[in-house]
Amino acid sequence: MATTVGTESDFKDLVTNLIYLEHDAIAAYDSTIEKLSDPSLSQQVIQFRDDHQQHLRVLRDIAAQSGATSPNEGDMKQMLTTGKIALANLMGDGAILKAMKTNEDDTVTAYERARDHQDAIPASREFFAKALADEQRHREWMQGTSGQL
Repeated sequence: MATTVGTESDFKDLVTNLIYLEHDAIAAYDSTIEKLSDPSLSQQVIQFRDDHQQHLRVLRDIAAQSGATSPNEGDMKQMLTTGKIALANLMGDGAILKAMKTNEDDTVTAYERARDHQDAIPASREFFAKALADEQRHREWMQGTSGQL
């Protein structure tokens, strides 16, 4: 299911929804780390999860500065992101990474939109561009690695 994050007209709503998205992503990464059988894959995924945790910290700061709501957990989409991983687990590490790649598709789209949001100030726009680069790197690795397994 394609994300709508980044289509918000209000900047505060955008930040809140990005925080939800990051919580959902972290939950999916936790699930992936738990289910991968190859420890070397898990180590790389842990590093990617750390990127998401950093994104969450920055987004919380942006929320505090802008007056946006900063939720402490994901939303109902979390069941979708982690559910894909649980199903993929039945088919092995390659399928798990392919499922994670689809989750990364959503975060890439969200940060592309956020970077271009009309109300983003230069500092938030810079962060959104960095987060986008991280998400593109994650997605590329997921896609390339899953194709090798």
